Amino acid sequence: MSLVPMDDRDGWIWLDGQFVPWREATVHVLTHGLHYASSVFEGERMYGGEIFKLQEHTERLFKSAEILDFEIPYTVAEINEACKATAAKNGLTDCYVRPIAWRGSESISVSAQMTKIHVAIAVWEWPSYFDPVTKAKGIRLTWAKYSRPAPTTAPVHAKAAGLYMICTVSKHLAEKDGFSDAMMLDYRGYVAEATGANVFFIKDGVLHTPTPDCFLNGITRQTVIALAKEKGFEVIERHIKPEELSTFSECFIVGSAAEVTPVREIGEYTFTPGNISLSLMDDYAQLVRGGAKVAA
Repeated sequence: MSLVPMDDRDGWIWLDGQFVPWREATVHVLTHGLHYASSVFEGERMYGGEIFKLQEHTERLFKSAEILDFEIPYTVAEINEACKATAAKNGLTDCYVRPIAWRGSESISVSAQMTKIHVAIAVWEWPSYFDPVTKAKGIRLTWAKYSRPAPTTAPVHAKAAGLYMICTVSKHLAEKDGFSDAMMLDYRGYVAEATGANVFFIKDGVLHTPTPDCFLNGITRQTVIALAKEKGFEVIERHIKPEELSTFSECFIVGSAAEVTPVREIGEYTFTPGNISLSLMDDYAQLVRGGAKVAA
């Protein structure tokens, strides 16, 4: 499949308060965010002209910046409006939305208090994260090479660029072996999440999901928990040992990009996408397109 490079496209990117032609939205090679990963971002989806959970995403962007010790030079409301305006400027009503904030090039040392904080927002068409046919059958995951770090070793509750380095490596290795993704353990050896999505397991009609104490409590994760509870399902958040996977009948992962995607294999463990996984996949699809309501 031929890919269109992300730096060579038509359109507009919102950069530091103004629209810039897509190909001109550039930064210097000595930008602090490039060398030291001092950047935070969000991944959002617009459906039918509405960005799902926009307020929650923008608030998390600001919280992530605070955790990384910098302040975004706009208000939450201004970033919300900029996200919507960027989609409109590009003529899109169904798209992926990527706000990102980073430290600039004023300093190229570890200490960087005097750097300017930049913000950009890009939008582009992006269909299902996984092939639709494969998604319906359930995707295959292997075990990730790296583990999620302890809260004392990294800013684990920020959606920060540096935390995704181990995800890229793990996903690349998985894809080379024919898998769609990789399942990560945490620093204690418990099941954590996939490289870019939270995970749920089902046993006897009850949903089990890892406690997000060293990784993001995803916005889609929270939405799916609310959907499941509204349907009358019990949801248990707890630490899950890898060997417990043999006791679960269904599994699915969730995220803004992945949405709700059934899983049929994680390493040596297999699952069968069943009524609960598939119904929540459909319910979420209906919700994000404005066809259902769910409690906050």
